Amino acid sequence: MSERAEWYLAIGGHQVGPITETEIRARIETKTVDAATLCWGPGMPKWAPLREVPRFAASLGIGASTPPPPPRTPGRRAHDIDFEIHGSEMQFVEVELDPGECAVAEAGTMMFMTSGIGMETVFGAAGGPAQGFLGKLMGAGKRLLTGESLFMTVYENRSGRGKERVAFGAPYPGKILPMDLAALGGELICQKDSFLCAAHGVQIGIAFQKRIGVGLFGGEGFIMQRLQGDGLAFVHAGGHVHALDLAAGETLRVDTGCVVAYQPSVEFDIQFVGGIKTALFGGEGIFFATLKGPGRAWLQSLPLSRLADRIYAAAPQTGSRKEEGSVLGGLGNLFDGRE
Repeated sequence: MSERAEWYLAIGGHQVGPITETEIRARIETKTVDAATLCWGPGMPKWAPLREVPRFAASLGIGASTPPPPPRTPGRRAHDIDFEIHGSEMQFVEVELDPGECAVAEAGTMMFMTSGIGMETVFGAAGGPAQGFLGKLMGAGKRLLTGESLFMTVYENRSGRGKERVAFGAPYPGKILPMDLAALGGELICQKDSFLCAAHGVQIGIAFQKRIGVGLFGGEGFIMQRLQGDGLAFVHAGGHVHALDLAAGETLRVDTGCVVAYQPSVEFDIQFVGGIKTALFGGEGIFFATLKGPGRAWLQSLPLSRLADRIYAAAPQTGSRKEEGSVLGGLGNLFDGRE
C-alpha cells in the first residue's frame, strides 16, 4: 500500500503539497527545508514548524519536539512577551512576539525586526487603555514634560503564522533591566530617560515629586517616569547596576544621578551634604538623594549626566587639541600655531 500524500509545506511564501512524510524527510536530508519551515498535516489544528512535529524532529536531529509556549499568566492584562538580552556593555533586548502580540518603545530605539513585524507610530503614550483625542493630547503633554519625544512606536506581530522578533538597543554603555511589574506590585518609579520598551498594556506616565526640596535640588527635578501595569518593562541604566532591598526605616544616601528606579513604597528625599567646604569642593554636589525603606531600589554607577560631563571635559575646546598620555600633548599646539 502506497504512502498517502497528505502533508503540506510553506516554502518561500508558497504552499507546497500535498506530499508524503517520506518526501518531507528527503527534503530535510537534502537541506531544502529546515527546522523553522512550516508544515500542516493530519491531526494538526494549525501550521507549525517542523521542529514541533514529533515525527520529523528525529530527522532534524532534535530528538523531541519543542514544547508549546506557556499560556498567558492568569489575570495578566498586558501581553505576555518573551525576551533575551544580548551583549555585555552595549546591550540590546530581543523581544519575541506571538501573532497579535505587541511591544511599545521609545521612538528611535529599534535595532532590527523580522519581516512579520508591523510598526505604527502613535501620538502620546502607548500601551494603556484606549483614549480619545483629549486623552492622547494629555499623554503627549506628559511625555513632553519628561523630556521624551511626543511619539511612541508600537510593534505588532502581524504575520499570523508564528513568532516574530524585534530588538531594541541601549543608548549608551550600561545594562538593560527586565522589570516584571506584576511581581513588583504593579508600579515602578524610574528616571525620566531610563525607559526603553515594554509589553503592550504597560502604561508609561509621569510621577511628580511631592517634596519641594526634591523638585528644586534633586537633579532629576519634580518629574520622573511612572510605569504601571502587570507586564514586562525594560529599563536602561548606565555602567553597573546594583539592586538593593531596604528594610522598613532603613535609609541610604545616594548621589542624585545614580538613582535608576525604585518602588513607590520607597521614600525619596533630598539632603544637604553638610559643610560649605565639602559642598563646594567635594566634587559630589551640594545635595544627596536619600532613599528610605521599605522597598527595592536600583542604582547605576555611570549616570548619563556624569558620562556627558567627562566627554565634554575631554573634548577639544575652541579648536585646541588634547592628547592624553603624551609628553608632547601640551607642546603640540605650540608647534602648529594653536597656542
